Amino acid sequence: MNKKNLALGLGGAVGALVAWKFLTRAGEVSWEKVADKVHHAEHSHFTEVDGATVHYQEFGEASNPTLLLIHGYTASTYVWHAVAPRFADEGFHVVAVDLLGFGYSDKPAWFEYTIEAQARVIARLMNRLGIGTATIVGSSYGGAVALTIALDYPERVEKLVLVDAVINDDVKNHPILRLTSIPGLGELVTPFLVDSKRFMKIRMRGTIAPENHHLITKDRIDSIIRPLSAANAHRSILLTSRHWNANRIEQDAHLIKHPTLIIWGKNDRIIPIENGEKLYGSILNSRLVVLKNCGHVPQEEKADLFAELVTGFCSNRKGRIETRENEEMRTDN
Repeated sequence: MNKKNLALGLGGAVGALVAWKFLTRAGEVSWEKVADKVHHAEHSHFTEVDGATVHYQEFGEASNPTLLLIHGYTASTYVWHAVAPRFADEGFHVVAVDLLGFGYSDKPAWFEYTIEAQARVIARLMNRLGIGTATIVGSSYGGAVALTIALDYPERVEKLVLVDAVINDDVKNHPILRLTSIPGLGELVTPFLVDSKRFMKIRMRGTIAPENHHLITKDRIDSIIRPLSAANAHRSILLTSRHWNANRIEQDAHLIKHPTLIIWGKNDRIIPIENGEKLYGSILNSRLVVLKNCGHVPQEEKADLFAELVTGFCSNRKGRIETRENEEMRTDN
């Protein structure tokens, strides 16, 4: 077989594979079909915000102080599954939200998928749920959303908790995000990358500190992939990456006056600790806690310590945290 025929054969095989993928993937994930597999599904609720359905999970009494939890890019309420019930046990009303385009919220083609748009939806969700103010807890991309809420809707924020937060556009230089930013090519490769358990496991090994790789289980992989395995989720992932506009966070963080707890994994390879230090230097009333042997998701990797830090910070009227000696963390107050 000559090279031309070989190339034609390979091209045909790749084309057939792409066609098969696009023809067989679901248009959307049906909640009714997966609810029995979703962690804390008994706490799940759905409500309409600006013509789109938002999925959220609620724990604790509504009369208690509210913690509003916002996940990161390609994530969902799952990232809070270990700590949300603990917060409720400590006397908080907990609302963990799926951002539009992720988890089991709607993934409309008409939505802007910008950080500012996501912040607007969260503020209007608070209106819908009758929440006047809350402590906003944001992880990674959700940290950028939380910071934007503090900047654009400061009256809605009691305190801030920022977990390995996105503060600029540096993450767009990641090879995968650069690849998916290419029109056409991104649409072709995203379904294969997002739906691949092997690729997801590789991603997790780069996200979670080596000491915590025992958390990379089949259940965790399935829980993250499940709400992403449909055409509308693939579209929202692409639109979010292409509308990534976080540089404003780093520029305007000094304007934030709310008591702020910044938690960072020392071994975070996604968002470097230097970004946490920039936030600490910019936000006047902030505290920085660095967790040792921890990567990008402290709420899962160090769930007990994370829950203790957040509840302590929120329970203190001035947002102080205990600075007792702890071999797992370093604090800057």
